[in-house]
Amino acid sequence: MNKSSFLSGVLPVLILLGLWETFARLHLAPSSFFFPPFTEVVREFFSLAANGVLGENFLSSLIRVLIGFTAGSLCGFIIGTLMGWKKVAANAFGPVISLLYPIPALGWLPLLMLWIGINELLPIAIVFIACFFPVCYNTITGIKGIDNNYIRAARTLGATEWYILAYVIIPLALPNIFTGLRLVSGMAWRVIIAAEMVAIPTGIGSLLMQAESLVRVDIIIVCLIVLSVMCFIFERFFIYMEHKMTVRWR
Repeated sequence: MNKSSFLSGVLPVLILLGLWETFARLHLAPSSFFFPPFTEVVREFFSLAANGVLGENFLSSLIRVLIGFTAGSLCGFIIGTLMGWKKVAANAFGPVISLLYPIPALGWLPLLMLWIGINELLPIAIVFIACFFPVCYNTITGIKGIDNNYIRAARTLGATEWYILAYVIIPLALPNIFTGLRLVSGMAWRVIIAAEMVAIPTGIGSLLMQAESLVRVDIIIVCLIVLSVMCFIFERFFIYMEHKMTVRWR
């Protein structure tokens, strides 16, 4: 990243933080109690980190996100690959997935609370659902968008179906697959927070609700900043991985 692009990305954030601090310090908000300065939020962040409250709740959310994201994305990739590769699989799974996909992930929450109860599996299941469908659809789109000439050329050269799948179809579909992964990387954090706010006593979402009940705006903002940073890190990770894995195919 060159200096100009770095400044163009960081400078607006610094300006926003400066305006936030100035606005709060000058008591321009209707109530300064509900709009703490940025420095107060930073101080509370280090306080929560020092006493272990933030780390414990963050670790709970992170583990749930990683399990649900990995399982949902892997299943979405497998089902999407089968549906894009084999017409019989598309005919078998297509109607069911088309029927369930429009339902928001959080729309399953009341039903899952009755089916599996309020436990660690609940937020993981919500993240699984949120990740499965976008990855599945993007995988299908990527595979169906491949030029058939590549596949015919591989068959002409004697390649087996499994070889074509592993070394032709999947590599060429990777950009679409990574688009799905980038999409759900942020979505996983959004739905886990919502699930924890409603039903789980630990995690960043639970900490948010506890802060709301205590009218601790500084803690609420800390939780929102953590959520924003994690969504950004996950997205940038998959952008980096996409570049590393697809650069030789471009």
